[in-house]
Amino acid sequence: EVQLVESGGGLVQPGGSLRLSCAASGFTFSSYAMSWVRQAPGKGLEWVSRINSGGASPSYSESVKGRFAISRDNAKTTVFLQMNSLKPEDTAVYYCNSRIWGSEYWGKGTLVTVSS
Repeated sequence: EVQLVESGGGLVQPGGSLRLSCAASGFTFSSYAMSWVRQAPGKGLEWVSRINSGGASPSYSESVKGRFAISRDNAKTTVFLQMNSLKPEDTAVYYCNSRIWGSEYWGKGTLVTVSS
């Protein structure tokens, strides 16, 4: 079965950095684009970043552009999100996501808390 497992979240001070990982299994990882989506407390889902199947054409929301960087290692079937210059408003549960054969798949998320 398709599995997406996020890791790397935690508590970090404003201005700090975290690197999130999403380990994928159960499908041909190298054939699919991957996305990161987040949900802040009390708010809806917000798309953060996307990368195509070959690791090219990364895209970002305006709120994270210039601070976050998405990448992937198809040999390790893992997608990453490097988060720098973190702000309190980045506090959220971060999910990785992919559309596979017309269905959306999600991990359980990893919590990032940016606070002093």
